[in-house]
Amino acid sequence: MSATTSGPAPLLIACALGIEHLALRSGDRTGAGGPVTVLRTGMGPKAAERSVTRVLADPALRGAAVLATGFCAGLAPGMHPGDLVVAEETRDPHGTTPCVGTDLLVRELVRAVPGRTVHTGPLTGSDHVVRGHERSDLLTTGSIAVDMESASTLLSAVRVGVRPVAAVRVVVDAPEHELVRIGTVRGGISAFRVLRALLPAFFEWHRSLLLPRR
Repeated sequence: MSATTSGPAPLLIACALGIEHLALRSGDRTGAGGPVTVLRTGMGPKAAERSVTRVLADPALRGAAVLATGFCAGLAPGMHPGDLVVAEETRDPHGTTPCVGTDLLVRELVRAVPGRTVHTGPLTGSDHVVRGHERSDLLTTGSIAVDMESASTLLSAVRVGVRPVAAVRVVVDAPEHELVRIGTVRGGISAFRVLRALLPAFFEWHRSLLLPRR
């Protein structure tokens, strides 16, 4: 779905993988507060930077809110596949990007997928799949999860222009539940269904940004 230049400010939802894109494209689109674009950036920080920078150059997406989503690796003990991560900020070697409206996102996610645990904290970006000691090393920095695109997506978005940004990820890989390969997701893990159910929460977050401030 393409955004238009008139009406409410648009929303750009960015993900990396085909399976993530499928989940988002097949989710419930009713209740959107404005035009919505779902972008598949491709895997890795460089691909995310290129795709987001290119798409946000479109005048139809001027001022668009940007939400990075998809799957991630949890870093903290006790995390499980299907848990949710709401980033308070994203960080990588190129910078730190504060997220907007995290409390609202948490409330709406609890409503959208009742029974799922929602974790909040810093989300770290990496240029490779993190395993073993790297996971515990990142945990000592205060980060609660890691993925390859969110930090680059949000940093690229705010470099193009001032806008609200956020990141919500579904845990598929955790310290006690490490995946051998991302293809395992296709084998029945619940993360796909969870991601598909998140659109109403994303739309409510976006709608709140459109409300006049007192």
